[in-house]
Amino acid sequence: MQIQDLPYPDPGVPDARSGPRFLWWLGRNQLRGQLVALAWGLLHFVSVSALPFCVGFAVQAVIDRSGARLALAGGLMALACAGNAIGDTFLHRAAVTNWITAAARVQQLLARKAALLGSALTRRVAAGEVVAVSTGDVEKIGWFVEAVSRFTAAAVTIVLVCVGLLVYQSALGVVVAVGLPVLAVAVLPLLPRATRRADFQREKAGYATELASDTVAGLRVLRGIGGEELFLDRYRRASQEVRHAAVRSARMWSLISAIQVLLPGLLLIAIVWYGVQLARQGRITVGELVTVYSSVMILTYPLRHFEEIAMAYSFSRPSAKRAARVLSLERAVDFEGSGARSRVSGLPSGDLYDPATGLLAPSGRLTAVVCGDPDAAGRLAERLGGHPSEKGTSVLLGGVPLDELPLDRARAAVLVQDKDPVLLSGSLRELLDVPASGDVRAGEALAAAQCEDVLAALVQGSLDADDPMDARITERGRSLSGGQRQRLALARSLITDPEVLVLDEPTSAVDSHTEARIAQGVRELRAGRTTVVFTSSPLLLDRADQVVLVHEGEVAAVGGHRELVHKEPRYRAVVTREIEEEAALSGELNEFGADELNELDELDELDEIEETA
Repeated sequence: MQIQDLPYPDPGVPDARSGPRFLWWLGRNQLRGQLVALAWGLLHFVSVSALPFCVGFAVQAVIDRSGARLALAGGLMALACAGNAIGDTFLHRAAVTNWITAAARVQQLLARKAALLGSALTRRVAAGEVVAVSTGDVEKIGWFVEAVSRFTAAAVTIVLVCVGLLVYQSALGVVVAVGLPVLAVAVLPLLPRATRRADFQREKAGYATELASDTVAGLRVLRGIGGEELFLDRYRRASQEVRHAAVRSARMWSLISAIQVLLPGLLLIAIVWYGVQLARQGRITVGELVTVYSSVMILTYPLRHFEEIAMAYSFSRPSAKRAARVLSLERAVDFEGSGARSRVSGLPSGDLYDPATGLLAPSGRLTAVVCGDPDAAGRLAERLGGHPSEKGTSVLLGGVPLDELPLDRARAAVLVQDKDPVLLSGSLRELLDVPASGDVRAGEALAAAQCEDVLAALVQGSLDADDPMDARITERGRSLSGGQRQRLALARSLITDPEVLVLDEPTSAVDSHTEARIAQGVRELRAGRTTVVFTSSPLLLDRADQVVLVHEGEVAAVGGHRELVHKEPRYRAVVTREIEEEAALSGELNEFGADELNELDELDELDEIEETA
């Protein structure tokens, strides 16, 4: 796999049972890249380690006044330098390739999981954690994957040099063969503590990232209530905790680095002292002493990779654990793994029916759903779209269970717009460039969603955009009000023109006059299509073909808005809650008087809507 070949056609199915298993799975899936890096690493490290033998051979040639051996030493040294340069260049290239491809694979897996889970992801994992996994964590995971091959090459080189020294000069070679393993394992007792401190640092950093993400997302609200300083103080404390944790972790790694410098130095002193004694006794030559000394000094370079692999693993293990936790999440309904398959070719059509609640949305009609619990309404809306948070009987579209459809077909058939839709940054044209039937034009959708003032605001905010479609939308539409964001999101959903459109509180942030026009616009534009609206607004409810009351997870009543207001107390309690509460607080109305007032207010409201239209 080359970098230019990314992204992967299929990133594979990860082993997400634990962080170490996930790292092992990544390494196995990049075996070819690991072997290439290992080969170049061996060339590089062996070439570097061969230089001391060349130097010692040259020194002895000078002592023996042998020009031929000196020339041979020079040729071998030139060959080792060439191998060093070539090996180092291509090792770096292969290592970076392994790093980038591993990070890209993890990002693809995370993106695929996010697309599969949909809105269920943020209910099960904090948004800040998802951001941390998809940014900083993928880099640390890639670092460990690419460091494995270099560490392996360094370890093999050290073994080869030790064997070579034993053959070349057994007296000093024994000292080196015993001392180098001690150097390699000397820091092992410190690694558990270093790992714990690294884990603690990552935990604090993840919390700070989550806090920052939530603060930025709610900045408009914080400014409205004057809470900027409160949350700024919280972030200051969180960032200071991250700093203290990072300092404590850095102290431990500094100690490990110091040991990696100190112990090789002590080994060099021991070799020089012992070598000098052997040279005085005539048991070794000066060239052999120079060779052994230079070899040990050079070996401190590959030894550093033992520290790097320990550090890479310590930092990547919590990152891999978090990535594995996200990747191990499963949908309540597994579309791809369902044993049955739809017998219907193309997209199914017909009535939308939920066996769990008994909710039936007739085909081609506008159905309004009233729930007393907003959270329950949100869960039911997601369930109707094939995004259940809990396992259960599948929703049926035209008699076809949604979980028997491939995920792309199920989502093309039923589109759910939640109560807090997200607008991506870019131009309005790009925002509305979504998969669509082609039957609904952008102008029609914007008009039905009453976006005239939104278009004007976008043009005023974009100095270089005369066409509203070229106006820029900031990240998450933060430059727009909540009602403006809702209307643009509604226009985007209307352009898609799905077989079934599910809207969860699509007008909760707009005024009553605009809401009335939106209700009429959606009804006209969606004529002949199945539309389900979760709302408690009388303006929307009165425009629906039928209204369904869902109480405690089951359909409690079905009818028209005015009919249910008169006949169903539970429905009236939800829809006219504000008026009844005011009446109860005033103590001036009995039950009949409150109902009558609600009815009169509602009729006046409807008359005003008709006059406005």
